[in-house]
Amino acid sequence: MKLKILVGTMTSTADYVAQAIQMDCADLVSDIEIKLMDGLEIDVFGQPPAEDALYLICSSTYGQGDVPDNARMLYDSLDTQPQFLGHVRYGVIALGDRTYLQTFCFGGKKFDERLQGLGAQRVGEVWCHDASAGTLPETEGTAWCREWLALALAQTSPTETTA
Repeated sequence: MKLKILVGTMTSTADYVAQAIQMDCADLVSDIEIKLMDGLEIDVFGQPPAEDALYLICSSTYGQGDVPDNARMLYDSLDTQPQFLGHVRYGVIALGDRTYLQTFCFGGKKFDERLQGLGAQRVGEVWCHDASAGTLPETEGTAWCREWLALALAQTSPTETTA
């Protein structure tokens, strides 16, 4: 099983979260790849039959509830180049600040909405980190990811893990 973490960030916070996950979760998944979303499009999810991979969208929120600038091309391609993504299993880490309640964690939530609209299968719930809470997203995100990975791996059939 491979974990591909796709990172949308403006200030590198989402990248730090991804790096912490890569270091802390290597005992659960042997192959963890971090990709900044810069220049990525919908084809990053591959064509069915998909490789044995889970995807983790790790995105901050920017401006008025937008995806980060480096994630714009991927986000837009989910709309302009739509294709069925039923082979994709994914999770979402959404970073935001609850003081902006009307757009809290919209960067990650927008990706979730688009992926579900294309038939991708979300594992678990979207995890939202509140920057105004004074907690470290790397610490909390890693703890959430360990639980999420356990759930995702438990949902993988034996034939998928041996294929």
